[in-house]
Amino acid sequence: MKTYLRILSYVKPYKKHLAASIMCTIIFALLNGASIYLTIPLLSTLFQEDQKSKPAGTEQVESNIDDSISQSILPDWAQSAIDNVSDSVNDFLFEGSDNEILLKICILILLAFLGKNLFGYLQAYFLAYVEQGVIKDIRNQAYNHLHKLPMSFFKGEKTGNLISRITNDVTVVQASVSAVFLNLIREPLTIIVFLGIAISISFKLTLFSLVILPFSIGIIVWIGLKLRKQSALLQAKMSDITTVLHETITGVKIVKAFGMESYENKKFADQTKKFFRLILKMVRIRNAASPITEFLSVIVGVIIIYYGGQLVLTEQSIKASEFLGFLFAIFQLMPPIKELGTLNNRIQESSAAGDRIFEILDIHPSIKDVPNAKSINDFNDKIEFNKLSFHYSDSDETILDDINFTAYKGQIIALVGSSGAGKTTLSDMIPRFYDPTEGEILLDGINIKNIKLTDLRKLMGIVTQETVLFNESVRQNIAYGLGDFPEEKIIEASKAANAHNFILELPNGYDTVIGEKGTKISGGQRQRISIARAILKNPPIMILDEATSALDNESEVLVQEAIERLMSDRTTFVVAHRLSTIRNADRILVLEKGKIVQDGKHDELLNDDKGIYRRLYELQFRD
Repeated sequence: MKTYLRILSYVKPYKKHLAASIMCTIIFALLNGASIYLTIPLLSTLFQEDQKSKPAGTEQVESNIDDSISQSILPDWAQSAIDNVSDSVNDFLFEGSDNEILLKICILILLAFLGKNLFGYLQAYFLAYVEQGVIKDIRNQAYNHLHKLPMSFFKGEKTGNLISRITNDVTVVQASVSAVFLNLIREPLTIIVFLGIAISISFKLTLFSLVILPFSIGIIVWIGLKLRKQSALLQAKMSDITTVLHETITGVKIVKAFGMESYENKKFADQTKKFFRLILKMVRIRNAASPITEFLSVIVGVIIIYYGGQLVLTEQSIKASEFLGFLFAIFQLMPPIKELGTLNNRIQESSAAGDRIFEILDIHPSIKDVPNAKSINDFNDKIEFNKLSFHYSDSDETILDDINFTAYKGQIIALVGSSGAGKTTLSDMIPRFYDPTEGEILLDGINIKNIKLTDLRKLMGIVTQETVLFNESVRQNIAYGLGDFPEEKIIEASKAANAHNFILELPNGYDTVIGEKGTKISGGQRQRISIARAILKNPPIMILDEATSALDNESEVLVQEAIERLMSDRTTFVVAHRLSTIRNADRILVLEKGKIVQDGKHDELLNDDKGIYRRLYELQFRD
């Protein structure tokens, strides 16, 4: 229940719409009761019973229950008020000829149904506003929170699982918001209204309708607990399906190249088959509540009909019109009771989905601004790495070990080494994608942990081997994060990145949408757009992570020219596999197993016959 109360806390911003929905619900319930209550005088008129007798709440109550029972149900003032209202209604309805009485009753029934449906519509609209607003806020909060989580979180999470939580799980929560504020308010009100009508007609008969509640409650609680467990399994399985789907779509080229369509189809079918079995089991459990509750209700209903029929036919202590009105009221109780029977099930299902959503929201970002973090606008002198060590929180394996060096403004620092040496991790430390386990990084003498994250990252531009572009226009990708940027500046950055000419050849030039991840253009073109984006941002610090390693020779030349322009007058950290691209670096750091094992310029390191750099160079240029 704690999880569900937390879901309901998101309703607060929509309290006005919720209040309007509740008010409409109250009016709906009263008019719904009135529409049924009016059948008593209607039947009384049609059956030519004593029309001047009070049809509900007066003589017939006195004939069925004694004064002590009546007094125990309601206080004197309430009973008096009900009697007065009943007398006034009775006098109004049964004044005039039979045709006049019939016309008045028909008009009142028409108005009651018109009002009931109007307020039912308004109640549904206001509640939908609340429901959709809550879902929007939960989904937005979850999405925003993802951006606050460190890179280490994403290394251990499946993309499909995260997508499933923000889409499918939130959708499950959606159904329960309306369930509470619709069913938990409307249905009890409906029960109270019709129960009041039933009691006013026959207290004894009404007691028969209540015997089902203990059975129903026990069944409902048991089914709800089963549903919560199944719902959690169901949402986890849906995340598995989303993961397989995401992997197949993003890796479609490899799937086709290796002829693995049948394998992927079978893998997907296995997941959907497991989901199918789970959801059938859940449906069996969920749907059991309603028919069981209904069947128990029918048993009581049959007993009521038999007993009430005896009162009408034998004892004649209740009129036929009143008994039929009582039956209408009692059977109007069944739908809300059934709905309340499913309410606990919905709450349990949504709580299971809510647990998965809040599991993400409750993760506290390990990388965030410290209290009183400093604001900076520029980089003036140097970046120092002091006794830097790092390992992932879920592993004791050392990734970086006692890294010490200083990069001065305007220098090009190249990071070289075999795969897994720690090059990319070290470069990721600079914008605080990860924080060191030990040691510190100082920017102009300030520990970067004490600098506002937004200010720190504004100083940096990043170009990676896996170019990240969005399914937007070329213009929007280049000016990403910069809003409406002057056209001439975008073109200038594109020219510097050797991208302007090919952009003009695209169908719509700078307004061409390049597809998800830029799939509509080549790898070299994607890389040059990425470089144009970095040039336009014009940061004082650049991080280039193997930016040319996946390009053909012609593209590499164009990209390398663009990179050289990008590095001009900037402090640059270059993670490089192709050693030909870093000949002019001011300093080359060679990493091996997380340690700096060599430090120098290209020629110096090349002259060390036993050094790792010389070996890597000879492997690349052995021909």
